Amino acid sequence: MRIDKFLKVSRLIKRRSVANEACDSGRIAVNGRPVKASYDVKTGDIIEITLGERVSRYEVTAIAEHVLKSDAASLYKQL
Repeated sequence: MRIDKFLKVSRLIKRRSVANEACDSGRIAVNGRPVKASYDVKTGDIIEITLGERVSRYEVTAIAEHVLKSDAASLYKQL
């Protein structure tokens, strides 16, 4: 699954277009490297999201095409 879609499905970022722009501007890194929106997410990847001065890190625990809002947090673990 593409990283921009994963960020939207997991609700780490509300809209896919916003996730796509964040990738294009270099604010999304996976395993320490900036990635494009087309990067293929795998279980165990460490995602770093930089918004302003704040850096958030998450580990991908599962990948799903569709999840309910209440189950979205099960796709990742905050580090």
